[in-house]
Amino acid sequence: MRAALRRLFSRKTIGKDAVAGLVLGVEAVPDGLAAGLLAGINPLAGLYAYLFGMVGATFFTSSTFMAVQATGAMALIVSDSDLHTRADPDRALYTLALLTGIVMIVAGLLHGGRLIRFVPTAVMTGFVTAVGVNIILGQLSNLTGYASHGPNRLVKTFDQFAHMPRWSWASVAVGLLVIALILLFRRTPVGSLGLVVAVVLGSGLAVLLNQWVEPPIVLLRDVVDVPRGLPAPVLPNIEDVAFLLIPAISLAFVGVIQGSAVSAGLPTADGKPADTSRDFIGQGAGNLAAGLFQGMPVGGSMSGSSLIVAAGAKTRLSFIIAGAVMALVILLASDLVSFVAMPALAGLLIVVGAGAIKPSRIYSVVKTGPLPTAIMSVTFGLTLVIPLQFAVLVGVGLGIILFVAQQSNHVRVRQVHIADDGRMRESDPPAKIPAESVVILQPYGSLFFASAPIFEKQLPAVGRDSSGSVVIIRLRGTDQIGLSLLDVLRRYAHELRAAGSSLKLVISEQRVLDQVEADGLADVLREGNVYRSTEWVGESVRRAYTDARADVRDGRSG
Repeated sequence: MRAALRRLFSRKTIGKDAVAGLVLGVEAVPDGLAAGLLAGINPLAGLYAYLFGMVGATFFTSSTFMAVQATGAMALIVSDSDLHTRADPDRALYTLALLTGIVMIVAGLLHGGRLIRFVPTAVMTGFVTAVGVNIILGQLSNLTGYASHGPNRLVKTFDQFAHMPRWSWASVAVGLLVIALILLFRRTPVGSLGLVVAVVLGSGLAVLLNQWVEPPIVLLRDVVDVPRGLPAPVLPNIEDVAFLLIPAISLAFVGVIQGSAVSAGLPTADGKPADTSRDFIGQGAGNLAAGLFQGMPVGGSMSGSSLIVAAGAKTRLSFIIAGAVMALVILLASDLVSFVAMPALAGLLIVVGAGAIKPSRIYSVVKTGPLPTAIMSVTFGLTLVIPLQFAVLVGVGLGIILFVAQQSNHVRVRQVHIADDGRMRESDPPAKIPAESVVILQPYGSLFFASAPIFEKQLPAVGRDSSGSVVIIRLRGTDQIGLSLLDVLRRYAHELRAAGSSLKLVISEQRVLDQVEADGLADVLREGNVYRSTEWVGESVRRAYTDARADVRDGRSG
C-alpha cells in the first residue's frame, strides 16, 4: 500500500499528473454537460457522471490511463430508454447506471473480455457510424432553437428542415461559431482546451445577443437549476429494475466494447497488454459510483483517455486531480456554469458526432465483400430508426450470423494422393468418383451444421460409372461434428453403396468417433470401415488406403 502511494505522490511525476489532471478536469465540465444534453436528461447528470464515474473507476481498471466517462453511444441509449415514462425519471436514471455497473462487474468476473473478439468489425463500424449520425441529428433542435417532432431522429430531422422559418438564427450563429472555433483551436497549441474556450466564447456571445434577440437563446439555467454543491447519494428504485434490464445490458455491451478499444490503445503500468476483463470491472465500479451520486451510465472514453495521455499523465493520480478540479468548478463557479448556452453544447456535440464517422473504416468493410457490407448497412439503418438498446442487441445477433456464415464458407475439400514411397500430396478433388479407384478426401475448416451443405456440395459426385471404388474421408483435426454432417456422410455412404462402392472414415478425435458410433453411422459403413488415428501422423490413413486398394483389387469395395 505504501509503495503504491509513493508511486502516486512521487516528486518525479506529481507535477505532470497535476497538469494533465487540470487539463482533463477543465475540459470535462462542458463535455459532461454535453453528454447529459445528448442523453435528453438533466445535463448535470452528465457532469456528475464524468466526476464520480472517472474517480470511482480509477483504481480498478487494468489500463492505467482509461478515462471512464459518459460516451456518445451510451448517452444515445439512455435517450432511447424511455425514462420519462417512469414515476421518478431521475431516480430511474440513477438505477440504470447502478444496474449497468452490476452487469459490467459480472461480465468482468466471468472473464467476458474473451468474448469481445467475436464482435465483427462490420457490426461495430455500422453501429459507431450510425451513432455519429444520431448525435448530429439529435442536436439539431438545440442548435436551431426549434423543438422538432417525430417517432425517431430521422423523422424529427425532416420536421426540423420543414420548419426552417421557425429557427432561431441567433442560436444557429452561436452553434456554428463554436463548431468553427473547435476546428480552429485543434490546429493550435490550445489543443483540447479549445473545447472549453469555444464553449465559453459561444456562451458569452449568446448572453450578449439575448439583450436584443427574441426569443432569447436558451442557456443552461433556463433548463435546470445549477446547484452550488456536490450531489448527495441516492438509492436505486427496485421497481424499475425489470424495465431497465435490457437498456442496462445494451449499455454494458457498448461500454465494454468501447472500453476494449481504449484498452488496446493505452499503456499499462507494467507495459503488458491490458486485462480487458479487469477493465470491465473498473467500468462497472465507475457506474456504481456515478449512479450512487446522481450520474448517468459511463464507460471507457477514447477521447478522455487520449487527452490525459497527451497531456503528459504519469500515474492514476491525474484522474484524482481531474476529479478535484471538476468538484471545485461545481462548488465555486456554478453561477458561471449556468450561463453555458445550449447551442454551444450542441455545436460541441456535433463535432464529436462528426468525429465518430470514419470513411476509411467504412471503405475497409466494403472491400471485404458483400456480406460484411450488408451486415454493416443493416446495423447502420436499424440504429437510425429503432431505439439503440434494441439496435445493439440486433447488431450482436447479426454479428453471430456473420460469424457463422464466414465459418461455413471456409470449408474446403482436398484430395490426398499417397505415392508408392509413402509421401502424400494434395490436389483439387475430382468432379466425379471414377470406377475402381481409391479417392482420399481431406476437409479443412469448421464442420458444423451451417457448413454441412457447403461440405456436401464439394464432395465428388457419384454416378453409375463410379462402381468398384472406395472413398476415404479423413477427419483429422475435427474435434466435433453435428447431426447435419452425420446426415451428409450417411447419404454419401448410401450413394456409394448404390453405385457398388463404399466409404471409409479416418477419425483423429475420440469424441467424433463416439458421435459416429452413437448415431449408427458406423453400422451403416459396416465393420472395418472406421479407423481411429494414432499418434503417428499419416499412419492410419495409409492403413486405410492399403485396405481400400485390396478391396478394389479383390472386388470387395461394394
